[in-house]
Amino acid sequence: MKVTLSALDTCETSFTPLVVIELAQNVKEETKEWLKSRIIAKKKDGGSQLLIRPLLNKYEKETLVNQNLYLIGASNVRLLLGAEALGLVKECNDSTMRAFTYGTRQSFRGFDDNNDDFLTMAECQFIVKHELENLRARDEKMIPGYPQAKLYPGKSLLRRLLTSGIVIQVFPLHDNEALKKLEDTWYTRFTVKYQPIDSIRSYFGETIALYFGFLEYFTCALIPMAIIGLPYYLFAWEDYDKYVIFASFNLVWSTVILEVWKRGCACMTYRWGTLLMKRKFEEPRPGFHGVLGTNPVTGREEPLYSSYKRQMRIYLVSLPFVCLCLYFSLYVMMIYFDMEAWVLALHEDSESEWTSLLLYVPSIIYAIVIEIMNHLYRYAAEFLTAWENHRLESAYQNHLVLKVLVFNFLNCFASLFYIAFVLRDMKLLRQSLATLLITSQIINQIVESLLPHWLQKKHGAQVKRKLQALQAGIDATLYEQVVLEKEMATYLGTFDDYLELFLQFGYVSLFSCVYPLAAVFAVLNNFTEVNSDALKMCRVFKRPFSEPSASIGVWQLAFETMSVISVVTNCALIGMSPQVNAVFPDSKVDLILIVIAIEHALLALKFILAFAIPDKPRHIQMKLARLEFESLEALKQQVRESVSLAKERTPNSKESRRAFPSAVRRPV
Repeated sequence: MKVTLSALDTCETSFTPLVVIELAQNVKEETKEWLKSRIIAKKKDGGSQLLIRPLLNKYEKETLVNQNLYLIGASNVRLLLGAEALGLVKECNDSTMRAFTYGTRQSFRGFDDNNDDFLTMAECQFIVKHELENLRARDEKMIPGYPQAKLYPGKSLLRRLLTSGIVIQVFPLHDNEALKKLEDTWYTRFTVKYQPIDSIRSYFGETIALYFGFLEYFTCALIPMAIIGLPYYLFAWEDYDKYVIFASFNLVWSTVILEVWKRGCACMTYRWGTLLMKRKFEEPRPGFHGVLGTNPVTGREEPLYSSYKRQMRIYLVSLPFVCLCLYFSLYVMMIYFDMEAWVLALHEDSESEWTSLLLYVPSIIYAIVIEIMNHLYRYAAEFLTAWENHRLESAYQNHLVLKVLVFNFLNCFASLFYIAFVLRDMKLLRQSLATLLITSQIINQIVESLLPHWLQKKHGAQVKRKLQALQAGIDATLYEQVVLEKEMATYLGTFDDYLELFLQFGYVSLFSCVYPLAAVFAVLNNFTEVNSDALKMCRVFKRPFSEPSASIGVWQLAFETMSVISVVTNCALIGMSPQVNAVFPDSKVDLILIVIAIEHALLALKFILAFAIPDKPRHIQMKLARLEFESLEALKQQVRESVSLAKERTPNSKESRRAFPSAVRRPV
């Protein structure tokens, strides 16, 4: 996709638009000129050194179609230098993976000075995004033309423009040809097959590719649980002695699948190069603010904010708020049990078909309330985490995930724990678990399957109406694409998708003793989840910016924590079963001790399996060790060359005495 430029605009003949910036209506001209000058200015002058062009008429007058839509691109050399600055890892001609450097570019596989395809479009857009986000104020006190939009040295310009409403949005453009090829191999033909993970990575980046890879892997891992759970449900409904075997299998299963995933994830990310990316000195996130100072580690100028103030915000505001929300969640749960008791009493009095159906109503209402509360709490958690002012994006994500997971875990599973270990009503536990699981999946399928189709048709109709109103002579293909994409919803990341899988994993692993069909419903849901998520990524949401990732991050720890909790839960349920209690009719203390011993043994088995299964396959370990060895050897060689050069520049003893007599030290 090339856009022809006016000779008055640039000395180049064409450039590839990568990112779109949409300004608000009636933005002042001086603001536009200032923003354009900062974008095209050289790095040493505080600019991004990128290319910016308005959306143009393709005829001679180059009349602006929309003065508020600007296309951002970059020269090939600028992108390569950006790849080096970000530490992108590429495959070399000797099949090793190394961080790209512009000086050694000819040693990388597929590189050609006349070829612009060395970097994928997703990588180019990531580089442009990084440069735009790191445009920071220098001597400006305000945004030109807007005195109320104050600036201070180090403030992110893009962040201030967005919060001030001057910039509406910034988003990457789709590549229509590449997108069509991806759709043909991904979801347009509904068949049971593996997803094109490498193609997804090339188009959307590693973070989204890892999500779809994990979704596919988790669905395949659920199939054995579903196959075993179905006959257990049909033929051993009340036989807790046989459920012990199923629960034991579940405990080993939950450990093995997570360890095997880490190995597969390491293989993928090594092949993609993100496993080797160095992220020790991350740039401050765009939302981070503070007084401009010098980073004591890197020596670069950046905003600084007191960690003491951040801790005060966390422990004096965020933590009490989270505790208050948890209390409110428990209060709603008790209302749910009051409704259950009322409906049960009504059913016992009349025992009609109507009251039999009414027994499921409280669980359905509670499941809907849980979904509403989860979404409301999510907004509050995002606001609080942003207000805490974390410097790094990784720290921001970790605190956000922790807040949301604690609330969602209590909100979704507290009632099940209460039924299981306080009320000890296994029939109600099965009913509540089935209702919560199925209701949540129905709601998610409506949101992720039916809603995307409706939004897709709605956006298509809007674009057609707008195109009919345009005057002749406009580059309709490009204009249609930009107008369509700017009105699409913004993809907010993989957070909600991972959260859905996390809760699903909890439903399957925590109470498998009493409801073996949970894995069956999870598999059926995930088969449609793959296609609905693929549709919304390609046709409903704007193309998200690529983000390099080496793993699924904090979600790996979240799933592992859930698997540990499942050990305790399943052992406790087995110990409460009537059949097991019949073995110890007189001494409950012995039963408790035996259950605790078994639980500790199973936890020990989990940790042994986790230790015995390496996180990285041996061939990956060998390649990483080789790269580390070569890096050390290169460092030694560099030191030797520096010492040799220093000796050459230092005069020898005789010559130095003649040339520099004052430099000869006198004996003491």
